[in-house]
Amino acid sequence: MPSSSFPSFLTFFSFLISLSSSLNSDGLSLLALKAAIETDPSHLLASWSDSDSTPCHWPGILCTRDRVTHLSLTNKGLTGYIPSELGLLDSLQRLSLAFNNFSKPIPVHLYNATNLIFLDLSHNSLSGPVSDQIGELRNLRHLDLSSNSLNGSLPKRLTELTELVGTLNLSYNQFSGEVPPSFGNLPLIVNLDVRHNNLTGKIPQVGSLLNQGPTAFSGNPSLCGFPLQTLCPEAQNPNVIPENPQNPKSLNGNFQGYGGGRATRGSGAAATVAVVSSIFAVMGVVSLTVWWFRRKAEVGKRDEGKSGKGSPEENSEGDLEGQDGKFVVIDEGMNLELEDLLRASAYVVGKSRSGIVYKVVAGRGSGAAASIVAVRRLNDGDATLTFKDFEYEMESISRVHHPNILRLRAHYYASDEKLVVTDFINNGSLHSALHGGPSSSLSPLPWSARLKIAQGAARGLAYIHEFGARKYVHGNVKSTKILLDDDLEPYVSGFGLARLSQGTSKKLSSSQNMITTSIMGPSMTTPSAMYLAPEVREFGGKYTQKCDVYSFGIVLLELLSGRLPNAGSETDGGKGLECFVRKTFQEERPLTEIIDPALVPEIYAKKQVVSTFHIALNCTELDPELRPRMRSVSESLDRIKSQ
Repeated sequence: MPSSSFPSFLTFFSFLISLSSSLNSDGLSLLALKAAIETDPSHLLASWSDSDSTPCHWPGILCTRDRVTHLSLTNKGLTGYIPSELGLLDSLQRLSLAFNNFSKPIPVHLYNATNLIFLDLSHNSLSGPVSDQIGELRNLRHLDLSSNSLNGSLPKRLTELTELVGTLNLSYNQFSGEVPPSFGNLPLIVNLDVRHNNLTGKIPQVGSLLNQGPTAFSGNPSLCGFPLQTLCPEAQNPNVIPENPQNPKSLNGNFQGYGGGRATRGSGAAATVAVVSSIFAVMGVVSLTVWWFRRKAEVGKRDEGKSGKGSPEENSEGDLEGQDGKFVVIDEGMNLELEDLLRASAYVVGKSRSGIVYKVVAGRGSGAAASIVAVRRLNDGDATLTFKDFEYEMESISRVHHPNILRLRAHYYASDEKLVVTDFINNGSLHSALHGGPSSSLSPLPWSARLKIAQGAARGLAYIHEFGARKYVHGNVKSTKILLDDDLEPYVSGFGLARLSQGTSKKLSSSQNMITTSIMGPSMTTPSAMYLAPEVREFGGKYTQKCDVYSFGIVLLELLSGRLPNAGSETDGGKGLECFVRKTFQEERPLTEIIDPALVPEIYAKKQVVSTFHIALNCTELDPELRPRMRSVSESLDRIKSQ
């Protein structure tokens, strides 16, 4: 039978079955999946029955208006294949069959489910090529096909998935051929992971491919060119310099520090949204010296004396002084000059809409120990920020010192470059610790660690809010902005950078004692928008300290549930995790429906977990006036004693 007639046949077949069954069409399609599964060790699908009128109460299924929107059977030990009938689920938005043993090719007709926004088929035994028809999934935001046996060439139509965020994960497969130059058209915020395939040829030096870390392409012996150390036969790449800096330990080998976006799974040490594991986990010995450092080095040679160590008080020419570059060291103990940074080895460790972040390994003299800092290069959109305004913001940020706030060390301003230098925290972010584990064998965060992180982050935010009389706000609180060191001590990062990334001349505080710029724009379509308070997200209101409190409440819910902030947003009108948790409490449903499964064995902590849930729900009240102050939140968390 021709392929084009297959969907019609399936529809007709479902119609015939429906004559003798009360089950709706979505349920019949799911029964095709049940029939395709050979082993179900947990008997999860035993309750899937054609005697039901709807599948909406079946395990692994979520519905909206009696239509299946979520199908999640992750890590259930299932063996079988994926049937074409799943393509008939035209309301399906989230499909996760990861960590099972599904085999055979991915059916072409699956791509008829064009409302999919999340597709995770990783860690199975799927084989065969991936059809270019995957480009029909135009709404897809997350795609993970890693750790299978997929082969053939990389699908060129993947570049048509313009809504993708996070990592496009095709690693640990058997894809062959060259990397298509069209992959340079992938959005800049998307991180490509094609590690450990059979790709060959030169990596195209175009578009977003230039922003990928070296381990995005590692494990392909016949692949060459920047950013790999493997030189192509016809040319040498002067931008890659062999180094062997110490590889910092990571919490789980896969973290998302200093960046944005969502983390995805991989095998071994999977690449995350922020490309941190792409740099540290596998290829810690690869040094990526970034083009802008070299360009600044050249400028420094031509204009020696124009860039150097200085202080804000030395500015006598106002906005004109920053035109040729000015480097200001906030902390004299940093012991680094601009020249040290320009000659240093730099690793891409994260990127977001506000800019790219580098781990910089620098030292003075051959006998000196290496200094490691994080350098954020702000996006070109910041060109509207004058030198005077930039310096004012840096002064404001530098005055805020707290053990749980990432410390500003130095900054650099020129007409075409703006750099912010901070401490480097080598264990990634809370987001990666919660969502970025490459396999189930890695130990999740225990409750004691989660409580410690929540308490420390709350103290840092409370200090920001109460510093001086100006009522500062953070402006971008999310789990990716809470960094963790080797002892899982949290550091609130990104304070003040939301102001700089907007290229505005308004200050961290105003005469109205609040931030007056609405945080609206392209980011509103991403999951990170769910951290924003409703008055900002939906109505474009002013950003106040109570908005920070709401965002922190979402972080608490994320930490408690192990879910992303947009979890359940397709089934609750776009309200996300907060609505899902609040509804669960209102309906007095079991705590196990919302708590991170990793915390379930810690029975002793149930009262503490419930208390923390209540604090989070107080923080996320719809009415800003009902939300507590950050100081009260911090004190409430400190009263919860870890056992």
